[in-house]
Amino acid sequence: MEERMRILLCEDDENLGMLLREYLQAKGYDTELCPDGEAGYKSFLKSKFDLCVLDVMMPKKDGFTLAQEIRAANSEVPIIFLTAKTMKEDILEGFKIGADDYLTKPFSMEELTLRIEAILRRVKGKKNKESSIYKIGRFIFDTQKQLLILDGEKQTKLTTKESELLGLLCAHANEILQRDFALKTIWIDDNYFNARSMDVYITKLRKHLKDDESIEIINIHGKGYKLITPDAE
Repeated sequence: MEERMRILLCEDDENLGMLLREYLQAKGYDTELCPDGEAGYKSFLKSKFDLCVLDVMMPKKDGFTLAQEIRAANSEVPIIFLTAKTMKEDILEGFKIGADDYLTKPFSMEELTLRIEAILRRVKGKKNKESSIYKIGRFIFDTQKQLLILDGEKQTKLTTKESELLGLLCAHANEILQRDFALKTIWIDDNYFNARSMDVYITKLRKHLKDDESIEIINIHGKGYKLITPDAE
């Protein structure tokens, strides 16, 4: 019997929280509901979750702060933000922290479950793949472990999004990685906010790779990105 996927749901609106938990439970997800960010963090540390759904505006600890703490404890678990905020700055802040998706209220429960299913399919497909190792300059990139290793010593643990994006760049090393292709492959939708999110992750990857001057990620205007590397094996 396949083990049920576990979801951490943090929502301070009691009625909405109960409705979401019941709906997700009915869809086959083992869902734990927490009324604030502080309770959410305690629950996250106690149990293993496959995905987190976090309201942004919560008492005691807001969703952004909670997400940062979750990311510090586990860089891989997917995070979806729920919020009434629609300002671009807030949405971009969520993606900078490492959000996998972002839903503004009001939203349909069906849309939430579809997004959850898409993210979990992507994570499951990634785990089922055989280990892929790329050599890029002085770095070794282990896609399965999400590790970037410099000169066989210094190790950097990448987030899921960083790893997926670097994996695409490595697969297209010294070639153009089309922007639309990357967006639809990793973010599913090529809308404005996802495009800005990808720009943030490109900046992060450049910082991770800065110790090797022979490696460069360049913008190809109107097309996408190119990973320039002396070798990509």
